[in-house]
Amino acid sequence: MAAREGAPSSPPGSGAVLRRALRYAWPFRKRFAVKLGFTWLGLVAMVFLPWPVKVVIDQFLLKLPISTSRAFPPPFGSVVSALAESTPLEILLWMTVVQIVLLVLIGAVGTGSERDEADAWLAGGYDHATNTENASSAGFSLMSGLIGLVDLRFTIRLSQAVNHHYRTALFAKMQRLPMSTFDDESIGDAMFRVMYDTPALTEAVYRIVLTPAGTIPFVALVIAVLAWSFGEHPAIVWTALVMLVLSLLATLPFARAVRRRSSKSRRAGAAATATLEEGLGNLLAVQSLGAEAHERARFGAASWASFGRYRSLVALGMLAVLVALLPAIAIIAWGLYYIADLVIMGALTPGDFEVLFAYFLFIVFSCLDLGALWIRVQDSAAGLERVFFLMDLPDEEEQQGSHVLRPLSRSVRLESVSFQYPDGTRALEETTLEMRAGEVTALVGPAGSGKTTLASLVPRFLVPTSGRVLFDDEDVARATVPSLREQVAFVFQETALFDDTVAANIRLGRPDASDAEMRRAAARASAAEFIERLPQGYDTRLGAGGGKLSVGQKQRLAIARALLLDTPVLILDEPTSALDPETEQRLVASLREASRDRLVLVIAHRLSTIRAADQIIFLEAGRVVESGAHHELMQREGGAYRRFVELQASATG
Repeated sequence: MAAREGAPSSPPGSGAVLRRALRYAWPFRKRFAVKLGFTWLGLVAMVFLPWPVKVVIDQFLLKLPISTSRAFPPPFGSVVSALAESTPLEILLWMTVVQIVLLVLIGAVGTGSERDEADAWLAGGYDHATNTENASSAGFSLMSGLIGLVDLRFTIRLSQAVNHHYRTALFAKMQRLPMSTFDDESIGDAMFRVMYDTPALTEAVYRIVLTPAGTIPFVALVIAVLAWSFGEHPAIVWTALVMLVLSLLATLPFARAVRRRSSKSRRAGAAATATLEEGLGNLLAVQSLGAEAHERARFGAASWASFGRYRSLVALGMLAVLVALLPAIAIIAWGLYYIADLVIMGALTPGDFEVLFAYFLFIVFSCLDLGALWIRVQDSAAGLERVFFLMDLPDEEEQQGSHVLRPLSRSVRLESVSFQYPDGTRALEETTLEMRAGEVTALVGPAGSGKTTLASLVPRFLVPTSGRVLFDDEDVARATVPSLREQVAFVFQETALFDDTVAANIRLGRPDASDAEMRRAAARASAAEFIERLPQGYDTRLGAGGGKLSVGQKQRLAIARALLLDTPVLILDEPTSALDPETEQRLVASLREASRDRLVLVIAHRLSTIRAADQIIFLEAGRVVESGAHHELMQREGGAYRRFVELQASATG
C-alpha cells in the first residue's frame, strides 16, 4: 500500500486532511459540544481564581479597605461588596470558604498554579503504537474536583466511542476491498492503520476544535477583565499578545518537517508490526530451520527503528518548543519587571501584582498553545492520511453492477478473458471456455499457468482486464456482488480456520444451519470420522488457525464448510493435496455426487482426482491449450495433457 500512496515528500495539504477529519467527527458533534462546554467551564474558573488571593493579600494582610480596591470583575465584585463592612478575619474566613468550594468543584485554588488537572493514559511508551493506543482511550480535563471527574469520564467515553466507530468502519471497508489490494503489502501494515492510525482522528478533532474554540475566548475574557479592572495599564496586555505572533512565526517552519517525520515514524511502526505478524505466522518454519536468531535480529531492527523514528519526531518537537520559548522568556522577564515597578511606585497593590502576574502568564501560555496548534496537528495529519488512503480505495460495492443475478442453471462461460496484475504480470490471455452445471470441471497445468487466477474470476475476487464472465447469459460485471457471491463456495488451497469450535468453523457461511445439515456436510467431506474422535467432538476449539489439526483435516473442514453452503457453484483449489488415497477416493465420490445439481470446478495436480472429471481444461502460460475428458486427451499423440500425465506417472513410478 505504501508504494501506491504516492511520494511521501508531497502529501495532500494538511488543511484538507483536517477539514475532512472534522466531517468524519460530525456524527459526534453534540458530544464534542458538551466537551467544549466543560472546557469553557474550566477556563472561566481560571479567570476568577486569582481574585480571592488578591482580597486576602490586600484586605487581610495589608488591612486595606475594600472601598479603595479597583473594580472586581462581576459576579465576584458583588461577593466582595457584601464584605465591605466585615473585619479582616471575617474576610479571610469567607475567602477560605470560596477557595474550598473551588477546590471541591474544580480542584483549583490560588492563582491557578495550584490547579490540578484530571487525565487518564492507559499505557506509556515511546513509539507511535503505544502512544496512539493511549489516544484511543484518552481522558483529560482542565479541572479535577467533582466537575473534573465528570468531565474526565465523559471524555474517555467520547474518545473510545469515536475510535470504536472508525476502527470498525475502516475494518469493514477493508473487508470490501478487492482481494488483490493486499497482494503486495503486509497484513501488519493494515493492522497498524486500523489499530494505531485511527486514533489520529480524535487527536486532531480535540486539537483543532478545543484549542482555538477554548483558547481564543479565554484570552478574550482575560483581556476583558483586565480592561475592566486595569484599563490604565494596556501595555501589559499588548506585550503578552505579541506572544501570539511570535509563537506562530516560531513554529510554522517546523510544520512540514514534523509531518514528514510523523509519516516515517508511523511507517516504521507498521513495519515492526508486519515483522511481528510474519514471524509469528511462520513460527513453525522458523523453528524447523533454526532461524530464531535471524528472526529476532529482524524484529529487533524493525522495533528499534520504530523507537528511533519516534525519538526523532520528539526531538524535532522539543526544538520547536525551545525556539518558541526563547522569546517567551524574554517577554515574561520584561512583564515581571514592568509589573513590579508599578507596585513599587504605588500604582498597584501587592494583590494587584498577584492578579496581573497570573493573567499575564495566562495570556502568554495561551498564545503559545495557540501558536503551537499547527505544528501539533501535523502528527495527527500524517496518521489521518494513512487512514483516508484506505477509505478512498474503490471497494467491490462501488465497482459492482446493479443487477441481481439469477441462480445459475446451465453454465459459466469465459469469453476472451485476459487478466493482468497491477505489477504488470499477465496471468491469462484471451481465454475462452465453458463450465457446465451438473459436471465436474478440472483445471490442470504447470505452476503459474493461471489456474487459480481463472477460478478467482468466477466469483469476482479478481476482475478481468478484458473479456466477460457469464453466468448463463448474464455478465457478472453487471451483477451485485452479494447476488454473485451467494452462488459460489470457494475452498482455497490455504485453509483458513478460526480459533473457535469445529461447529462454528463449519457454519461460518451459514450460522443458521441445523446440526443435521452440518453433520451431513462433514460426512460428505469425509471429516465426520476424525471430528467425532476429538475431545469434545463438534464443540472442540481448534486453536489459532486450526493449529490442533493436520493439514488434511483442515482441508476436509474447509470442504465441509463449502458443501454446507449448498451453492450452485463449488470451486476447490487443490482439495486433495494432503489426503491419503482412501480419503481422496471418498471425497472424489462426494464431489461427483455434489455435481449432480451444481457446477464443480476443481484445481488439481493429482491424476487420481483429475481423471474423474467430466471436463479437463489444460492451461499453459495463461492460455487454454487443450480441453476434453481424460480418455479423449490421452488419445492425443504429443498432447500437453498426455505429456503431463506421463511425467506424473514416471515421477510416481
